Amino acid sequence: MKGFLGLKEYQVRDKTSLMRHFILVFCAYTFILWHQLTGGFRRRWATKPLNTFTEALEAFRTAISFRFFEWLTINRDVFAAHKASFGFIWA
Repeated sequence: MKGFLGLKEYQVRDKTSLMRHFILVFCAYTFILWHQLTGGFRRRWATKPLNTFTEALEAFRTAISFRFFEWLTINRDVFAAHKASFGFIWA
């Protein structure tokens, strides 16, 4: 099968890392679901009802993209310096 990594290509996290990951995932899910149910994203980031979790998640992504673009417009030099610290060029 092309692209198959096989069983030798996996990573196992320790119990504490797994617990932190699951807590973060559950918090993010609850945050998105709460905004979907209360209409938080709908008021600012959508022109249609957000009936599914996926639609609410897309509204959240839209909000984050907008905020990041707004921040990047003002702080281009900060972002370029951050990328440069990893050896990348932001041109």
